Amino acid sequence: MFVANNVFQGPAALTLDSKGRIAMPARHRELLATMGANQLTITKHPEGSLMIFPRPAWETFSERIAALPMGGGAWRRVFLGNAMEVEIDASSRLLIPPELRASAGLVRDLMLLGMGSHFELWDAQRYAEYEAKVMQSEMPESLKSFSF
Repeated sequence: MFVANNVFQGPAALTLDSKGRIAMPARHRELLATMGANQLTITKHPEGSLMIFPRPAWETFSERIAALPMGGGAWRRVFLGNAMEVEIDASSRLLIPPELRASAGLVRDLMLLGMGSHFELWDAQRYAEYEAKVMQSEMPESLKSFSF
């Protein structure tokens, strides 16, 4: 069962092996185990990465996407039409399907980001460029009054 206090956070530099697998970091494996979630769903992210959801979080996300009005049909196809279920194997590895690896430009050096209820998986160079661009941009209004 999904527990609201269970959140994934922090970066992890990973390497994609020759078969297209990543090793799930121990801190995330432990949390996934407490959730009883060795089944994950991977789909495309609109900014060029992949999103990886434990089963309970995927169910919530996919219900929200499925409920989009007719104008959201294209995004339903992106998120739901590209979703693939995978399992963490006995060696704590996760196979990233070739279609999704290609769409996110994943070749070797990767960055896994804990995003609360799910993960994002980026090509390491693409993520470094993305983050540098974000850090150089003006802070959005919604964060200007935020206390750090």
